[in-house]
Amino acid sequence: MDWKKPTRKQLALAAAAVLLLAAGAFAWQRLFGAAAMPEGLLLANGRIEGDHVAIAGKLAGRIAELTVREGDQVAAGQVLARLDDEQVSARLGQARAAVEAASARHHAADTALQLLRRQVPLQIASADATLDQARATQHKAEAAQTQAERDATRMQELAEHGTVPRQRAELAQLAATSAAADATASRSGVARARQGASEARLGTEQVRARQAELDTAAAEVQRAQATLQEVQSVYDDLTIRAPQPGVIVTRIRDAGEVVAAGAPLFDLVDLDRLYLKVYVPETQIGKIRRGLPARVYTDAFPAEDFAASVRYIASQAEFTPKEVQTIDERVKLTYAVKLYFEQNPQHRLTPGLPADAVIRWNDQVPWQRPRW
Repeated sequence: MDWKKPTRKQLALAAAAVLLLAAGAFAWQRLFGAAAMPEGLLLANGRIEGDHVAIAGKLAGRIAELTVREGDQVAAGQVLARLDDEQVSARLGQARAAVEAASARHHAADTALQLLRRQVPLQIASADATLDQARATQHKAEAAQTQAERDATRMQELAEHGTVPRQRAELAQLAATSAAADATASRSGVARARQGASEARLGTEQVRARQAELDTAAAEVQRAQATLQEVQSVYDDLTIRAPQPGVIVTRIRDAGEVVAAGAPLFDLVDLDRLYLKVYVPETQIGKIRRGLPARVYTDAFPAEDFAASVRYIASQAEFTPKEVQTIDERVKLTYAVKLYFEQNPQHRLTPGLPADAVIRWNDQVPWQRPRW
């Protein structure tokens, strides 16, 4: 048999085929190395992800200031942005002035009421005492009048019989007339004292009127405070804060832009709640259940593994995404599985980091690192 010397082109093609085979073997080992894992362990890979929070403001407005950038770690409650507050600040000043004015009216009404509550009982007591004294004076004057009239009548009879001088009878009559005048005056005093007591008791009506004014003033204070609270809430909403700790993944807007209410400004990921999202072939998904332990390995920290556990298993299968490889062909159906990290020391793990995971579904099998 005659052998022809291979051409340079054929040698190049052969060399390329060898390289492709070598690369394929390496890729198979690298991508589908799960076959080398012992029964009881399942190897998967994917990228670290996190639960994203879109941070938006409640109100529309112009962005006056942005305090963070992409990649910044933020604490819960930290100020991230501020919207222009010129108009709301004016309303806030008006609301505060209204509260001060209403409070001043309430204070004045309360002071007047307290003064009446102290004065009215004293006035009533004084008027009652005056009335009692006037009645006592009237009683004495009427008694004196009666006695003087009796004395005058007796003296008149004695004078007519010549027993006493007529002058004495006249003096007795004068005394009776004076006693009658005193009695009349005492009765007028009683009438005046009774009128004074009635007027003093009208002070209770003044107390009720002042109490009504105080209640009205208190209601005005409450309305003013409610308005102030509402405006203060609007003012506070112009300052946008982080709802939870995390890292700013994306800063969507820039200072000076006008945004609508609810328009997202930042994309935040909580670094304490990261997970590795992997895809498990449908032929292996029966071995996976929630709560299974896993260990995650990254190229960024090759000497360290991170504890995780299965907390989510997709209920429906899907075709394997292009960027993910499994031991089966990519056109095969897989199930998304999320492995949540138990902790993220010093927040070294970040979203987007590629990683490999070993899931142990048989507790009797010892842990092994991925073998590529």
